[in-house]
Amino acid sequence: MSGVFVLRAGPLSLRLTRRAVVVGAVLWLVLAALVVWAFTLGSYPLSPGDLGDVLTGRASRSVRKVVLEWRAPRIVAAVLFGAALAVGGAVFQSLTRNPLGSPDVIGFTTGSYTGVVLTLLAGASSYSALAAGALAGGLLTAFAVYLLAFKRGVQGFRLIIVGIAAGALLSSANRWFSVKADVDTALRVAVWGAGSLATVDWTAIGTAAVVLAGVAAVAPVAQRRMRRLELGDDTAAMLGVPVERTKLLLVVLGVAATAVVTAAAGPIAFVALAAPQIARRLTGHGTSVDLAGSALVGAVLLLGADLVAQHTVPGVLLPTGAVTVCVGGVYLLVLLARESRRGL
Repeated sequence: MSGVFVLRAGPLSLRLTRRAVVVGAVLWLVLAALVVWAFTLGSYPLSPGDLGDVLTGRASRSVRKVVLEWRAPRIVAAVLFGAALAVGGAVFQSLTRNPLGSPDVIGFTTGSYTGVVLTLLAGASSYSALAAGALAGGLLTAFAVYLLAFKRGVQGFRLIIVGIAAGALLSSANRWFSVKADVDTALRVAVWGAGSLATVDWTAIGTAAVVLAGVAAVAPVAQRRMRRLELGDDTAAMLGVPVERTKLLLVVLGVAATAVVTAAAGPIAFVALAAPQIARRLTGHGTSVDLAGSALVGAVLLLGADLVAQHTVPGVLLPTGAVTVCVGGVYLLVLLARESRRGL
């Protein structure tokens, strides 16, 4: 077929259209430009030449400190975490076959939030402890929602409705925990709950990268099964997909991708909801899942939002989550209006 490329590696194959290749190249260029721009912005201005000096080892100690210790962790975190949130969102939107099926909307991110809040209340504050709490909270919430929504299988719309109810319940519990906690713990929870990349360090990035590398390793197989599930459970079963077991595995994959971000940076909304939909429209994949395209869009969105948070108001560092919530609220209203016209 003209304009279609198929890459094969053993039992796996990748089908690419010319449009997807062009869009992917453009997204990579935009991401690279944002990364370079992010390194140059700040109270200590740098030039692209300074970045080249750091890479070649000719930069001064002060420039290396600014680039490698102050700005690089935040920039790398924005790219890595944006991609992870987008992949998690793409998994759940494919699983529910609904653009509203994001972990932000259906309560799984709130469950991770609850896990971290309980971990902080227990006195643990290391990233490994917070990551374990976020993962446990997200998975327990996901399995509870899955079981409550199960009725001769899991239908996407029922999963969304149950997830929204569970998220509302957990949000109330999180507020109650914050009120009952001592002042210091409550302040830590409040700061963390705003969602920010300001405190992310290389330790958190390295731990998150290990988990996300595992997610990336199984993504090609997951994407193939997801596309078959999008044809309907009966069709997927006839194609040899173990439907319910695959859905459970996809839930674990999606929760893991978002929980590591929640543990490191707090709840960052909008990216998981919007990135997969933007990627589908840009690449022309229609209703088919595109994990790679979603990851690229998510990285661009979160890095762009973080730049807005840092440099829009002079002298004020806004939480990245506050920026994504403002933009995401408008996006969610538009998406809800569009879905209501379709008779959701």
